[in-house]
Amino acid sequence: MPSPPEILETFAPLFEPRRVVVVGASATSVAPGNEFIRHSRALGFSGEIIPLHPSAESIEGLRCCRSFREIDQIIDYAYIAIAASRVPDLLAEAAGKLRFAQVMSSGFGEIQGGKALETRLRAVARASGIRVLGPNCLGIHSPRGHLTFAGQALGEVGKVGVISQSGGLAIDMILRGQQRGLRLSGLVTIGNSVDLGPAELLEFYMADPATAVIGLYLEDVREGRRFFQALHEGSAAKPVVMLIGGQTQQGQRAAASHTGSLATDLAIWSGLSRQTGAVITGTLDEFLDALLAFQCLSVRDHSPTERVVLFGNGGGTSVLAADAFARAGLDVSPMALEAQQALASLNLPPGTSIINPIDTPAGTLRQDDGKVAERILDAVFGLARPSAVVMHINLPVFLNASDRRHDIVNNLVDAAVRVQARYPGTAHFVMVLRSDGSAETDERKRRYRTHMVSKGIPVFDEMADAAGALAAVASVERFRAKR
Repeated sequence: MPSPPEILETFAPLFEPRRVVVVGASATSVAPGNEFIRHSRALGFSGEIIPLHPSAESIEGLRCCRSFREIDQIIDYAYIAIAASRVPDLLAEAAGKLRFAQVMSSGFGEIQGGKALETRLRAVARASGIRVLGPNCLGIHSPRGHLTFAGQALGEVGKVGVISQSGGLAIDMILRGQQRGLRLSGLVTIGNSVDLGPAELLEFYMADPATAVIGLYLEDVREGRRFFQALHEGSAAKPVVMLIGGQTQQGQRAAASHTGSLATDLAIWSGLSRQTGAVITGTLDEFLDALLAFQCLSVRDHSPTERVVLFGNGGGTSVLAADAFARAGLDVSPMALEAQQALASLNLPPGTSIINPIDTPAGTLRQDDGKVAERILDAVFGLARPSAVVMHINLPVFLNASDRRHDIVNNLVDAAVRVQARYPGTAHFVMVLRSDGSAETDERKRRYRTHMVSKGIPVFDEMADAAGALAAVASVERFRAKR
């Protein structure tokens, strides 16, 4: 296996290309190649982009070349979206001039008649020395390299690296993830993975100093031993979250027609998880929530998360939350008597429960314009000493109140941020902001979420989501504690 510096040097042209060729852009309409050029420019790409076209002089304001024969420079990355049958000859023509080729074209191993063409593509790639992403994939989203296939993607460089066998899910991961506050170091789609596969890209993310958390959507892994070794060796350094497709017979049939995959049995993935500490999630939302938790929270190797204090408004919400956390293997037991006494001394209004969950009706949280939350959290962090604290706010209760002289929610959020900063490393702190789905509430929620995530506090939509994300963190902590 190459050393980390060698791995980083190999993949630098993929994640931070300086010269890009686009094959499949149109001079008269908007083809996928045009979209790729526009999205990458919007993300800030300032390197050289060369469209290849047999007759056009320019595309998207860029001077065209007719073929690779007219190019006398080394190309870092080629975006290829032409008929599948033409791709092998194109790569043969690019031999010695191209480092990475991303083949968007479909019609290879995912269809019965395309397997021979995929075999030929693999052979040409190896003979020409070109590394291939795909075929049948959307390519790379790299904020650090200002390259993307996704419209409206943010250019902020984060620390979550993703590998996805699905391009459609990858767009969801980028756009839905960024709404949650997820920020990516890179995302690579691999499609049929005729050459570059999850094992080699996992090795890159493990070596990459910009990546602290790794997410994978997979249907199969062809280099199983190499993949396992990368997971096993890196599990002590970086959490890995997996979303697995093809867990049923119907799903396996879908995977075969999607990327030509022979989907791997779930029992094998479960065994891999037990041996490496990788987290397996069941839905895209669970996957994104777990990645956000690992982005914001520091894994505690020697003190696994177990005891959780719940605090917020809504009695029924608290009861359901206690059930959700118990099902997730987390303990919502009464707090230490010392902490309960400290809360009792605050003389909170009747109807407030101070045992755990701490159920504070809206009237309680309005005390001192919401700043009462700081005193409650001080007692919890300082005296109860839980593994995690989950604060939940039912936003419409405050945002729709007749008295709007003060931004109570903003004060509650600021109080939570201040207390969390005063007790670094004491407990994981998580926020749940519940909405009624109205445009006004969701816009305010977006602003609160952005502020809190910037302070290292993950924000979730419901208590069950927070329970699942914290359970993912706890599973990694328990795995590491046993090593």
